[in-house]
Amino acid sequence: MDLSNLARPDRAGKRKRVGRGESSGLGKTCGKGHKGQKSRSGGKVGRGFEGGQMPLQRRLPKKGFNNVFRTEYNIVSLETISKLKPSEPITSALLRENKLVKRVGPVKLLSDGEVSAAYVIRLEAVSENARKKIQDAGGVIE
Repeated sequence: MDLSNLARPDRAGKRKRVGRGESSGLGKTCGKGHKGQKSRSGGKVGRGFEGGQMPLQRRLPKKGFNNVFRTEYNIVSLETISKLKPSEPITSALLRENKLVKRVGPVKLLSDGEVSAAYVIRLEAVSENARKKIQDAGGVIE
């Protein structure tokens, strides 16, 4: 027998009938034990509820915030750029075309690696060290 021809057991759809006499096995307290919040109708405790004790998420102090105006840059290194031909200008569209940048958004060039050819760079942001290395190699940043 394999997974493609499994049959549903006969008992699968039957719901539990509780409170129908002691001899049914689910009479009197209906399988909920005695008293307390979880035995009552609608008696559910929320996630993080600690029985009335001050919950952990309220005991700990709030810390930090997320700046919604932060610019998240796609990072590219000089080592990655050195794989491209120096004949054409390096733009974020070209980097996406060659699958060197995956996410949509501004691109920042960092100085990891060395540059031997003179590149023309047209990116949204370039680090100071990367700028220096490109200009030393005879490249231009626009």
